[in-house]
Amino acid sequence: MSGRLQFANGFHDTANAVATVIYTNSLKPRVAVVWSGLMNLLGVILGGISVAYALVELLPPDVLTPPNGNPAVPMLVALFGTALAWNLLTWWFGIPNSSSHCTIGALIGIAIGDSFLHARALGHSVDWSQIWKVLRALFISPPLGFFLALLAYLAIRYTVRLPALYTPPKPGEKPHPVVRGLLILTCTSVSFSHGSNDGQKSIGLIMLTIIGLMPATFATNPDHPINRTELASIANTARPLIAQYDRYSFRKDALTSIDQLADPSNKASAAEIRGDLYEILSGVRDVAANPAASQDEKNTATKLAKQLRPSVEYAPLWVRILSALCLGIGTMVGYRRIVQTLGEGIGKQHLTPAQGAASEIVGAGLIATAGYTGLPVSTTHIITSGVAGTMVAAGTGVNMRTLRKIGLAWITTLPVTITISAIVFYILA
Repeated sequence: MSGRLQFANGFHDTANAVATVIYTNSLKPRVAVVWSGLMNLLGVILGGISVAYALVELLPPDVLTPPNGNPAVPMLVALFGTALAWNLLTWWFGIPNSSSHCTIGALIGIAIGDSFLHARALGHSVDWSQIWKVLRALFISPPLGFFLALLAYLAIRYTVRLPALYTPPKPGEKPHPVVRGLLILTCTSVSFSHGSNDGQKSIGLIMLTIIGLMPATFATNPDHPINRTELASIANTARPLIAQYDRYSFRKDALTSIDQLADPSNKASAAEIRGDLYEILSGVRDVAANPAASQDEKNTATKLAKQLRPSVEYAPLWVRILSALCLGIGTMVGYRRIVQTLGEGIGKQHLTPAQGAASEIVGAGLIATAGYTGLPVSTTHIITSGVAGTMVAAGTGVNMRTLRKIGLAWITTLPVTITISAIVFYILA
């Protein structure tokens, strides 16, 4: 199910990276998707894992690694079943929906379902500061993509006097060599950036799967052996900070976890240690985000989190490669519907090379910046809003019918996936 979701991500998100070069005949479809897949692979390998674990941290610790040591099957079925169903439904109708929204909505729903399951306050099971951090990036990026692509198109229009840039492509006819080179370059940039951001999200989901199914093997980093004495020392440093700023006793489990780590007689399993560390990480994240904490206290909390993470936040090379392969194969199979929507459906006039280049230059920059800062964003949202921005800048207008369909998918995805995954998780758990 994890592989199929990444495969479906390729339908949607990686297809946006190759849409312009395929639509303008700059590259043949097979060449474009293979090249995009290679750049995705490179982006995944070089992109780090901060975005991957921004998603993992949306879940309560006891959901991913249940205290009884059993596999986290309810979480995995709720997550992948919900996200995959919605992804495939929107792909079937050719709507550039966001795989990121599907996944994040499903994860939030699981956290809410866990809250109801244990009759806990929503603030106890749901890490709202982490959710707000993730959602803020998702909500801000489309308007940024629209306005920056609009400005980028105008800049190209007034500085580059090449008529071929502003003429819609003719079927089967290759564009001007300069135009072709520019579009291949922007496709390469978006593909690499996509790998460094969306590829990380895929890594996060695969890690969720293998940790949830085999906690004894993958709960902690095999390349960073657990040192209980060192971890207990770090955790004890965090205790006064967590206790001071835990105004509603939402992080009492973090204080319990500190006691368990510090107790030498406690022979905890790898899954239990992971759960304890994530409880403590949730506590120090709350301190770092608390406006009442001083800057020194926030810096200390951030430093403590950085010291705790290597034991539980990692990704083997085979996971990175699997992520890139799933994305690439999905693109090869399902790119056609999305390419047609982006090329012909968003504007009243067909997409021109300049519009494609402007939207992809902006998209690559925004996606790369988000990947560097550890924030998940939607390639689909950024590229489609960028294309719409260039249509407005060109004065050709936008196809409101298509935009309404896309907008409806954007608006409904989070509520629908949150609701479905919460119900499925609650029933199964």
